[in-house]
Amino acid sequence: MEKVLVAGATGTTGKKVVQLLNDSKNYQPVAMIRKESQKEQFESSGIETVWGDLAKDVSGTTKGISKVIFAAGSGGKDVVNVDQDGAKRLIDASKKERVNKFVMLSSMGADNPQGELKDYLQAKQNADQYLDISGVNFSIVRPGSLTNNEGLGKIKLAHKLNEQGEISRWDVARTLVNSLEDNVAKNQAFEIIKGETIIEDAVQAFNVK
Repeated sequence: MEKVLVAGATGTTGKKVVQLLNDSKNYQPVAMIRKESQKEQFESSGIETVWGDLAKDVSGTTKGISKVIFAAGSGGKDVVNVDQDGAKRLIDASKKERVNKFVMLSSMGADNPQGELKDYLQAKQNADQYLDISGVNFSIVRPGSLTNNEGLGKIKLAHKLNEQGEISRWDVARTLVNSLEDNVAKNQAFEIIKGETIIEDAVQAFNVK
């Protein structure tokens, strides 16, 4: 089984990613934590943890790791240091350890930052561009507005959707996990909202294009 490091494992979407990985046949999640108090919630379920602080140091987090999912965020509180530079730190650590795939949770609008979320979207764009030129195999997932609704298991996916929409965190988490395969959406960025295509089929079909 491939070990997958989850950055943002204690967050709303990250927890779902960890759960999906833990239930999978191919992957073993490793939850990145930055407080000792966060350890128990994972280790009580037999999930491995590793210490890392995106705002400071993640240099030891990628040892023995096959793949990475970056699902972390500062919630708008520290977008440069966490959403942007924290992602860059983890990309550097992944490159150093020759991680096979880096799946980035970005945001719709990161390709053209503007509006009231401009600072956040600019930070995401900078992180995405850094990943693009890093030499690490990657997929960048850009969802629309996130909801806490039950997942549908179906999405609409395209390099550029040219429409606004929402999507449940569960379906975002499923898309991130489905993007872990080496040759799926290889070195590509794509947008997702809720739709009519089964997630696995949507991601695989995008890979063919």
